[in-house]
Parts: sequence; structure tokens; C-alpha cells
Amino acid sequence: MLEKVSVEEAIKTLLEKVNIIGKESIPLEEAAGRVLAFDLKAKADIPPFDRSPLDGYAFRAQDSKGASKEKPLTLKILEEVPAGAIPTKEVTKGTAVKILTGAPIPKGADAVCAYELTEFSPVEVKIFSEFKSGENIIYAGEDVKCGDLLAVAGTVIDTGLMGVLASENISEVEVFKQAKIAIVSTGNELIEPGESLKAGKIYNSNRFSLTAALKKMGLVPVNLGNAGDDAETIAKLVKKGLETCDCLITTGGVSVGDYDKTPEAFEKAGATLLIKGVAMKPGMACCYGEKDGKLLLGLSGNPASSLINLYAVCMPALLKASGRKDFERKTFEVIAGSDFKKQSKADRFIRGKLILRDGKAYIDFPKNQGNVVLSSLIESDLIALIPAASGPIEKGTILKAFRI
Repeated sequence: MLEKVSVEEAIKTLLEKVNIIGKESIPLEEAAGRVLAFDLKAKADIPPFDRSPLDGYAFRAQDSKGASKEKPLTLKILEEVPAGAIPTKEVTKGTAVKILTGAPIPKGADAVCAYELTEFSPVEVKIFSEFKSGENIIYAGEDVKCGDLLAVAGTVIDTGLMGVLASENISEVEVFKQAKIAIVSTGNELIEPGESLKAGKIYNSNRFSLTAALKKMGLVPVNLGNAGDDAETIAKLVKKGLETCDCLITTGGVSVGDYDKTPEAFEKAGATLLIKGVAMKPGMACCYGEKDGKLLLGLSGNPASSLINLYAVCMPALLKASGRKDFERKTFEVIAGSDFKKQSKADRFIRGKLILRDGKAYIDFPKNQGNVVLSSLIESDLIALIPAASGPIEKGTILKAFRI
């Protein structure tokens, strides 16, 4: 077992141990936000035929040579073609077809003039300018060509990909299964919301915060309840979690006190301890284990510590388990919006809000970044890193950050 490892080493260790859960097929209607489990190649051109992007008249561009307001081109209307219909007439010299948005371009035509730029009657239309071949025509395959690689396995199905899947006539989608994450709370001091608060007790906020964080990442949290501070009880719930879920998170019991029983419980449940303690703040107190490719993530009982550890260390492995190709954190530079006066002996992660101002990215963070301060995460969408061995930082300091 490793102790007090760096954040980078902890991430690497968890990524090496975690397994991708598996695949399943689901209806397209249920696929938004899920993770594609295959490389998607176009089976056909999109659109499948040349079509009009507007209501107007299709004609031969060469017929419009010399057309002007003073000398308009007059064309005979052969027919009207709405979207969903097929032209029956071929456009020849001196003729046009009235065409509506989305309708196929008739044979012989190679330009379309918007109806509001014409004068027309039921039998003829006047055009007042020259047109080039291909003007106002959407050609077959302009969006997607047959054989194009549209998305690779591990891509989250967003609005665009949902539409493309439908365009490819895919009604059943193969996706990676959503990782089910068991949550086990520990601590004799915990009670659930809705119960009367008694002396010495606190409400269990951690499981609700973790549930929200996991759901936002497309994971499925499963609450297994509170095991108190008894190693045997914790181990029993851990075993249950490993039997029914893909990964497991515990909160509390990972420090060095007499009632910190989580590492012992992990071993009683048959897991191998991988790491105890990560050189970071908050979230330093933690332990990670593994059993049969399933991760056991023992997080601090302090609310902010557990969430920061989840975001900064554990989340890449959980996303990898769900098949995501972009499981690694993506960092970018932000400017500190205020001073931070504390020393940072270990890597320090501060939470705050992303502010875009004058073309630059800033982090606006609350002054109180304590381990138990959960309220500072309200509306936070960004975590920035103050590297180890840093002194107090000044407003305007450039930091690396990632979105949450």
C-alpha cells in the first residue's frame, strides 16, 4: 500500500485498476447523455438528395445571364414541388419549377431564387439578377458523406449526435452501461434529513452532495445507508455494494482516530488497499482499495474534503469505468480574482466560479475554503490548483483549473 502519494500518482493508480463496466442497447429516445459504445460511420449521404434551402424557384443558372431590374428573365412555371414530394418535370431553357424549402432540386435546374426576390403569377416568374450554378442549393452529402467517421466510442451523446443517429436511421443505440456507484456513509454522529436533530448529531449532507456530483457526470448513485463506526458493519455494507454496484464510495472513518475504521473494513471485505492519504488539501485524509476490478474510494467525512477529492482524484477513474473517452481532467488557465493568503505546503484545490471578463477567464472564489465549508461550493463550477510549496498568492496570479 502506498501512503501520502501525489495527486498525479493517485489518479494514475486508480485509472490502472478500474475496469470499463460493459455495454447495452437502448432506444434512441433514452440515449441523450449516455456514452456511445461504437465508432459511428455514416451509412448514407446527409442530405440524401440535392434540395432547396428556401422557398423559391428552381431554374437553369445560364438562363439568367444578363438579367437585371431593367431586363428581367421571364420563365414559365412547370409545376410546384413541396417538401416530401418528387419533381415530375425536367427544367429546360426558359422554364422553372416552384420549389419549397427542403424539396428536391428538379432535373435540369442548378440554381434557386428566393420567391421574395421575384415577381410571379400562377404561370410565370420574373428574375431580376444573374445567378451562378449551385447558388441556393444544398447538395447531397453536404452535411455528411457516406463513410464519414461521425463519432468514436466513448463520445457522450449530445444534441448534435442524437440528431445524427436519427438521420442514420438508428433507433437502437449501443452505449456503455452507466456505472452504479454505491455510497456508504459512516459515523455514529450522522442522522438523515427529516429526523429530529439531537445533541451531538449532525445531518448527513455528504451522500446528497455526492449523489448530485455523480448524477451530473452521468453515473448512477446507490445509497446503502449509514454503517456507523463499526468495522464489521462497514465491511458488510461494502460487500453488499461490491456485489450490486460497479464502484463504491464511503465517507468518513479514513483518518487516524480510534473510530476511523474504513481501511480495516475494506480489508475485511476482501479488498486490497492501494493508497492511504493523498498530498492535497482539502481531501488529504482518504483511502482507496480494489477488489475484482472494482474501486473502493474511502473519502473524508468533511463535506468539502470529500467532494474535492472526488473531483480532483476519483472522477477520472469513474468516468473511465463508464466508457468515456474524455475521462481525464481538461485544465485551462484562469486568473485569481482575489488574494489567497494561506501557505500551500501540498497541492491545494480551491473552488469558485468561472468569470469571463474582457476576453479573459477569472476564478471568483470565496475566502473560506475550509474542509467543512460546504456552502462555498454553492454555484461553484470551477476548481483551481495552487501548486505545492506555494506561498500566499496575489490577485492576478495565473492558475490551472478544471470545470466541475
